[in-house]
Amino acid sequence: MKIIRFGLVAAAVLSLAACQKAGTANVDGKRIAEADANAEWVSYGKGYSEQRFSPLDKVNAGNVGQLGLAWYAEFDTDRGQEATPLVVDGVLYTSTAWSKVFAFNAKTGELLWKFDPKVEGAKGFNACCDVVNRGVAVWKGKVYVGTIDGRLIALDAKTGDQVWSVQTTDTSKPYTITGAPRVVKDKVLIGNGGAEYGVRGYITAYDAATGKQAWRFYTVPNPTGAPDGAASDKVMREKVNATWSEGEWKKTGGGGTAWDSMAYDPELDLIYFGIGNGNPWNHKLRSGGQGDNLFVSSILALKPDTGEYVWHYQTTPGESWDYTATQHIILADLNIGGQPRKVLMQAPKNGFFYVIDRASGKLISAKNYTNITWASGVDPKTGRPIENPAARYQQSSTVLQIPGPLGAHNWQPMAFNPKTGLVYIPTNVTPFGYTDDKGFGVRPGAWNTGVDFLTNALPTDEATLKALTAMIKGQLVAWDPVNQKPVWTVDHPYFWNAGVLSTGGGLVFQGAAEGQFSAYDAANGSKLWSYPTGNGIIAAPMTYEQDGEQYVAIMVGVGGGGQISAPASMPQRPRLPGRLLVFKLGGKAQAPAFPTPPQAAPIDVAAIQPSTGDVQHGFALFHQNCQVCHGPNASGAWLPDLKRSPMLTTAENWKGVVIDGLSAPRGMASFARFMTPKDAEDIRAYVIKEARTAAAAPATPQGSRVAPAPIG
Repeated sequence: MKIIRFGLVAAAVLSLAACQKAGTANVDGKRIAEADANAEWVSYGKGYSEQRFSPLDKVNAGNVGQLGLAWYAEFDTDRGQEATPLVVDGVLYTSTAWSKVFAFNAKTGELLWKFDPKVEGAKGFNACCDVVNRGVAVWKGKVYVGTIDGRLIALDAKTGDQVWSVQTTDTSKPYTITGAPRVVKDKVLIGNGGAEYGVRGYITAYDAATGKQAWRFYTVPNPTGAPDGAASDKVMREKVNATWSEGEWKKTGGGGTAWDSMAYDPELDLIYFGIGNGNPWNHKLRSGGQGDNLFVSSILALKPDTGEYVWHYQTTPGESWDYTATQHIILADLNIGGQPRKVLMQAPKNGFFYVIDRASGKLISAKNYTNITWASGVDPKTGRPIENPAARYQQSSTVLQIPGPLGAHNWQPMAFNPKTGLVYIPTNVTPFGYTDDKGFGVRPGAWNTGVDFLTNALPTDEATLKALTAMIKGQLVAWDPVNQKPVWTVDHPYFWNAGVLSTGGGLVFQGAAEGQFSAYDAANGSKLWSYPTGNGIIAAPMTYEQDGEQYVAIMVGVGGGGQISAPASMPQRPRLPGRLLVFKLGGKAQAPAFPTPPQAAPIDVAAIQPSTGDVQHGFALFHQNCQVCHGPNASGAWLPDLKRSPMLTTAENWKGVVIDGLSAPRGMASFARFMTPKDAEDIRAYVIKEARTAAAAPATPQGSRVAPAPIG
């Protein structure tokens, strides 16, 4: 009995020691830099170069068919899950929608702690593309997360307790944070979002230990013309201010938010940021159609100690289509023309793949990685796109263009495999009709694009709708960045798919919208393994090693801009809880089937209180105000399907939500700032029409664009 007791005590002591070691999270710059080449995954893109390539090869093309579920976790949020987990000293750290953070034992899946920043539900209104979060940073015993309401929070890595919190944004403006922080030289770097709503972009560095601001760099000029006392003042005066003419940007702030991509080169000591779209999108309205509008849609290189400007490269001068350059940035050393080159690679929304000298910012090459219509190429001498004159939609009625605002590649990370020399790009084929908004007027806090969204209302006849949705698809493109050409392509039936992981085992992992997680041969794209996840995936996978075994982890949960704004082109399924799935060779765990969400009782269309509203006016107002969240023609089902909502049944119910803000805690803020009660009733009249049309339509036939059954 004494022996048993001793054994139990010894086991407890060993377990405690292991947990203490596991909770140290002793990450510094050297460790992040070394992670580029070793098995660790300690920063968002694995290491500072953001290559998302792991040399781990215990799971490989020969045995990937034996991959099985090792453990899983289910979360309390059913919105988009976009995070890439980190694994540090035996602990897996990840974040979920609504900026929540979780820590798990990386081997067993035991929950160690969780943190909820308690973001007010109404803040969801300010998130253009869902209340998502792409991940955390870990540094010297702390875990850092940015929140939808603009805070940057430091947590104790052992306990999850808050150490400090700083409000990085002006809370009176519709700023958000969805991106993962990075830490360089004891400074936590963070940007923000909100350009569609009308804000001014900037990047801020905070002391990792205390949260004290170290420097700030504004990415567009101060509308007042005054200096900001910021790291950006000198370059604004010398290079930027002259590229902006008079226009609506003086009211909106100009946009240019740095909401996602960062990378760092320790040897050059340069940090690289991707910068987003202008506001309004419409260049004619934003800046009178004049000037390049720096640093909109640009890549910026800054010194991490001070925020001092070093160089920039603008991918889309005078941007007018929401062609952000916030997409994933990768640093690599390539042999080009027989010479070793230190390069930066990016595949931004505009459809061109850029290879840039990361020391000087000079263009090496740029070719389109998918079919595009807005430009025929990039001038190698000037680095500027060769635009199709018709792309400037301000000069014509409507331009149907590829890509649209969702981009040829969005935020979903790509990956570079130094063994194959290929970059694997999750690609979208998404046309969009651009039309000048002739009646534009700035509405603070609302979408201010200067584009008439009414153009993108769905056709009413089934044949045209089917033909339109058939144009929209996704692809996984294996791209040769030296020769600037595709090597292989995998077509996906849906456009809004997941980020990518590449490994030393000759594999490329990617999740898909229809609800599967797959491994492809890195050399030729053949599918080698697939696992049904029961829910769509948009996050990028990662891999790690624990006690001699290789694990592959993926966050599961569809959402984000594509799911919200183009629901007719996505699988039709209810919102399901987010999950973390972790795999290993021979894994035997079973994740239960998702519970079937209780179906809301269908409303009796015949019993809807008749509306006195103007259907045609409501049609226009809906597409100007509601389309981006509830889908064109009220087609959205991922956010509440308005055609089936009880709020539609009476004018009083509808006004209570749309004007009085009764659903603000759930993210549906009042629109009283933007419309009158009469306007709201006009929209109700239009949605009633759509509800009656839907009720009269035949049931969805077998084999249509419906998601497969959940996993069992």
